[in-house]
Amino acid sequence: MATDYDAPRKSEEDLTEDSLEDLKTRRSDNPTAAVDVDESDLAAGYELPGADLSGEELLVLVVPPQADEFTCFSCFLVRHRSQIAREKDGHFYCKECEG
Repeated sequence: MATDYDAPRKSEEDLTEDSLEDLKTRRSDNPTAAVDVDESDLAAGYELPGADLSGEELLVLVVPPQADEFTCFSCFLVRHRSQIAREKDGHFYCKECEG
């Protein structure tokens, strides 16, 4: 809704004079527009430009946990041991998840 900042402001008396019925009618006079979008069709119609990746494989080098790393039991991110906030039941939690 646009606001006219040059218009004079209402005083406290003007604000209290508005009745509940007046406010309800003003609210019903300005209906909001709703857009109905079927999101399932959006992903089906999207294609990468000029790329057929159906036969491609991803090769990722998986490195085992290092001696100075741990996996947070809350967010499951691998962190440096200096980020350990607490240990509970043999599980480590990082400083971000502890806060």
